[in-house]
Amino acid sequence: MQFSSLVLMERDKETNQFIRELGSYETSEGAEYVTKLYYDGDLVNLVFDTHVDVEEWEFTAIYDYFNEEVFTAKGYSIEALDDEYNPTWVVKFKYSEEHMEVREAIIEICELIKEELSEVLTKIKGKEEEYK
Repeated sequence: MQFSSLVLMERDKETNQFIRELGSYETSEGAEYVTKLYYDGDLVNLVFDTHVDVEEWEFTAIYDYFNEEVFTAKGYSIEALDDEYNPTWVVKFKYSEEHMEVREAIIEICELIKEELSEVLTKIKGKEEEYK
């Protein structure tokens, strides 16, 4: 599915309930990996996964080969979420009242996600025996 925009919601930190919509942001390739996008009062949280179910060996291999430094080098915080069914991460960044600043960050992150996951899936091909 091709996404054209993502909606950023504000979420209450204590109740986890959505409070209001902060904006709709144009996206680029890579947005299909995004599963959640919300502002927690401190930071914008962009949660993404592999967009497809992976086998058990792939789960570990993807985490082993995924380079989080491509995100931190751009000033984003990233953390793996290991309690999900598929490899999942959350990228965090500062919210801005300036629509274009948030839009540019989301576009950049989506492009990084697409590039990194594509590279990782290529790297792990043929490595099934190493992870069984």
